[in-house]
Amino acid sequence: MQTSKAFNKLYETVARLRGPGGCAWDREQTPSSLREDLIEETYECIEAIDDQNPEHIKEELGDIFLLVTMMAYMHEEQEIFSVADALEGISEKLIRRHPHVFDKTFKGSADQETEPALSPEEILKNWAKMKVEQEGRAPKDSILDGVRRGLPPLDRAWNLQKKAAKAGFDWPDTLGVIDKITEELDEVKAALAAKQGAAENPQGDRALEEELGDLLFSVVNLSRFLGVEPSVALQRANIKFTERFKIVEKRMKESGEEMKAENLDIMEKYWNEAKVKL
Repeated sequence: MQTSKAFNKLYETVARLRGPGGCAWDREQTPSSLREDLIEETYECIEAIDDQNPEHIKEELGDIFLLVTMMAYMHEEQEIFSVADALEGISEKLIRRHPHVFDKTFKGSADQETEPALSPEEILKNWAKMKVEQEGRAPKDSILDGVRRGLPPLDRAWNLQKKAAKAGFDWPDTLGVIDKITEELDEVKAALAAKQGAAENPQGDRALEEELGDLLFSVVNLSRFLGVEPSVALQRANIKFTERFKIVEKRMKESGEEMKAENLDIMEKYWNEAKVKL
């Protein structure tokens, strides 16, 4: 099978890189050292999907396959678990959690003429039940407990809000979400004024941090409400800012001007030019 052959080639390549005579950089990596790379490659893959660029998607998925295989192989080297264990584990989980597909005696199986196929909502409900009854996972005290604490804060806020919205805890329309952002911005301004009015006030720093957090949370909520993933939107903004700023740097260098606060008016002029281009 072509797919099996391709994965075996990847596995053997990783083993060679990690083995004697392999690459010094690859040999010194650990699962912890590759965490940020995994996050970065995932975001790059999301960007490629959004751009609908098949070649870019193929490349980024390959990078993710590499990192995942590398991390699993590191555990295999230490005889904790093997790459095969990880692959077999996910296959077993998929089969276990899809009885409506693999267990033909299951009520609601698509193959049974007398029973309709399960809806996506029913499938998710069964998954949650199986996690507790078959996999021994403790039931959640709150629907929000299902959102991993280890997620990056922006992504965790997005997922917390999605969970709450599924339970009906959501704004009725976009206007309410936008009004909330305006309200939180006003509270940031008030906290900033209070901090500036009291010199060396640690409580003022904490209050400002809290209000800024509420503002960011509200902006993430607007992203969710509009169906725009905030991490992807922010990444696009990062790219756009970087490209525009590089133009400013180039124009300042060409004009013989130094990049410093005193030349902000000149930089602003070049920034506006960059905005027209990008």
